[in-house]
Formats: sequence, C-alpha cells, structure tokens
Amino acid sequence: MVNGAGSGREAQQTFGFLLLPEFSMLAFSSAVEPLRAANRLSGRALYDWRILTADGRPIHSSSRMHLLPDGALGGGPDDCGRLDFLFVVAGLAVQRLRDPAVIAALRRLARGGCRLGALSTGSYLLAWAGLLDGFRCTVHWENLDAFREDFPDLEVTGELFEIDGPRLTCSGGTASLDMMLSLIAQSHGRDLAAQVAEQFIHERIRDTHDHQRMSLQGRLGISHPKLLQVIAMMEAHLEEPLARAELARRAGLSTRQLERLFRRYLGRTPTRYYLELRLHRARALLTQTAMSILNVALACGFVSASHFSKCYREFFHKMPREERQQTGHKPAAGTAASSAQEIVSGPGAGKLR
Repeated sequence: MVNGAGSGREAQQTFGFLLLPEFSMLAFSSAVEPLRAANRLSGRALYDWRILTADGRPIHSSSRMHLLPDGALGGGPDDCGRLDFLFVVAGLAVQRLRDPAVIAALRRLARGGCRLGALSTGSYLLAWAGLLDGFRCTVHWENLDAFREDFPDLEVTGELFEIDGPRLTCSGGTASLDMMLSLIAQSHGRDLAAQVAEQFIHERIRDTHDHQRMSLQGRLGISHPKLLQVIAMMEAHLEEPLARAELARRAGLSTRQLERLFRRYLGRTPTRYYLELRLHRARALLTQTAMSILNVALACGFVSASHFSKCYREFFHKMPREERQQTGHKPAAGTAASSAQEIVSGPGAGKLR
C-alpha cells in the first residue's frame, strides 16, 4: 500500500487513483509524486492517497508495468476509505473499458460529494457517466477530435487541464504534474508548489491555458513563417479543405512559391501534405470513435467514401474497415454504416477536395 505517512491527519486530503487497464504510467506518476513531495517538503501529512482498480486485482500500464492496488472501486470502507478526490487514470484503448459497474460507482461518489477527475483519456469514463455535463473538460490532444464527435454537447477545450468546480480533467502526461501543482498552490500556497516543482526539475509551472502540443515550429523543425502559416490553416480546415490557390492567397504567396516551400522544407507537395494530415485525422476517428466510415470520410474532407478508402489503403496499407475491425469499434446505432460499407466497396471514386 502506498500512502502519505506522518502527522496532521486532520488536515489531510485523500486522493484516490482509479487505474484502468493500459493506463498511462507517466500521467499517474506525475499526479501522485507531487503529493508525496508536498508531504516531505512541508514536514506534514498534507495528502494521503489510495490506488484502486475496478476489481481490486493487480493491473498493468501501457508500458507493461504491474501495480498492486490498495483495493477495489466500490468496495467497503477498508478499500476506498473516504475520498476527497478520485481521478480516473486511463490510456490506450479506453473505448473498450466502458464498464457499467465502474460508471455506477463514479456516480455514487459524485452524489457523496467526492470531487471527480480524469487523467489523459479517463475523461471518457466521466463523460459516459454523465458527470461532465455542464462542466468544462479536456482530454489528450490525440483524442480531442474523437472526444468532441462522441460528446458533442460537452464543453470540450484543448487546454492543458481544466478545474471546473467539482470536476478536474487533464490532458495527461506531464500535464498531471502542473494540475497537481495548481491544487497544491490553492490549498497550501504557491511557495510550496514552487518547491515541489523544483524537486522535479520543473522550471515553470504551466497554467491551464498553456498549449498541450509543441508549437508547429518545434514539431516540424522549421521556422519559415509563411510555411507555418499555411500548415496552421491546413490543420484548422480538415473537414472543409481549402484549395491550394486559396492557401497561397491567404499567405500572400503565389502557388508556385507555395509548391517550392513545401518541397524544400517538407519534401512533398502541399496537396500531398494536406492529404496526409486528413488521413491521420481519419485514422484517429476510426480507432477512437464509432462513427461510420462514410461519416469519417466526410469529417476529413473527402467527397466520397470510395475515394477516401482508396487513399487510406495507399497510405496505411489497409482498408478503413480493416482498421475499424482491428480496434473492435462498431458503428453506433442509427448511423449510415451499412450504406457506407456499400459505398466503400463500390466502383465509384470522387475527386480529392
């Protein structure tokens, strides 16, 4: 059992961490380690924590590391104890972890006044339980598009983390550290939070409005402002792609200049680069949502599912339906799934927009 030893129990806040199969070890350790460090640096037991799983059995992370939990979610007082906070920690393949018993337990905790949070893709569990309705929330950037498609009525942001009253959601990774530092600062002052940050060689405490992703310049290793401007426009217009001439016009370039820039810095044409961005988004939607193949095609700027299927096969060396079958996702009831499959296998082909 892991806990925060020491005195001052009356001032303690108790955190629960519900680990789901394939959870992110980095997101979890980045959340629990600041609590340990705050206890050590303050000389008081400000925090206690309990590690839980759905059934109380050992669990493995996405990196295949096994952890022994303190108890089961929804178990007796000896398992859960009284929790001030409970964070759902998930990672890969969260869509297969929709457990009715877990969802019911989360709802019971919410009714009992426990503040509920999520790290990385744990936001899915809170959303399925209806516990994010009316609250701002976030999720890992790789899942943002799919999450918004699955929960169109939620206020989903791309922030590093969101603390909205009794709900706390975090994009995961090292952002868990920043969220916990924010909570430590709220309860025990910014000086202690800064000391904890220094312990982890964390030179700047990021706030909720910091970006999840690296800048385009950092990601691509290029600094040409016009090229970065065009790529940003492409990323913002995946569902309704802009024509090459329009991209050039908005950036103050000729189409010939645009072609030269892409070939020089990225080794491909603007059209090819744009297509790859849209296909990567399509792959995320196929593997993370139950959207029909037709709707995925439309959401990624293709005018026909047959042309989408052809482009997808050429780039990923598999058909969209094969990608979907490997993830185990089934189209949601009432979608145009059957007609999409017919279109995908049909002889027609549309033009790339």
